[in-house]
Amino acid sequence: MSVDIKNLTRQHLKVGAGVAFSAIASDVLPGWDISLVFVGPTRARDLNKQLRGKEYTPNVLSYALDSTNGEIIICLAEAQKQAPAYGMNERQFVLYLFIHGVLHLKGWAHGATMEQCERKLVAKFVTRTVRPLPNETTHSHRNRHRHVPSKDGRRRRAR
Repeated sequence: MSVDIKNLTRQHLKVGAGVAFSAIASDVLPGWDISLVFVGPTRARDLNKQLRGKEYTPNVLSYALDSTNGEIIICLAEAQKQAPAYGMNERQFVLYLFIHGVLHLKGWAHGATMEQCERKLVAKFVTRTVRPLPNETTHSHRNRHRHVPSKDGRRRRAR
């Protein structure tokens, strides 16, 4: 199992988390060889159009090359922009995006199971302030204090 890191941006990599990338990969996909590539927004947008037919700049792309080899592509510019919205610094958010990509390589689609696993892996490998992860709901008990309107339109308590 290995994670080969390539930087195709003009930026100096500040993430410095090679050990963490390998630990995450071996925890989720033992025996896999993963290529982690950092790209700029133009290349990320071009790859997204080529691989997925989408016209926007993604923060992360991932695809399996075969049964034990995959590639994860992270756009550092998008990671820098989006990190503060999730209460993370750039390094932490890049690790989160790597976790997200590894779970896609494992074959998982977006959904509650993937989000739950992301939360566990973030807690294990990424130190962060408490804020919801992308696509995470903020209220687990949405209807807890629900009120039912009466016939005259005023709120009344549910029975």
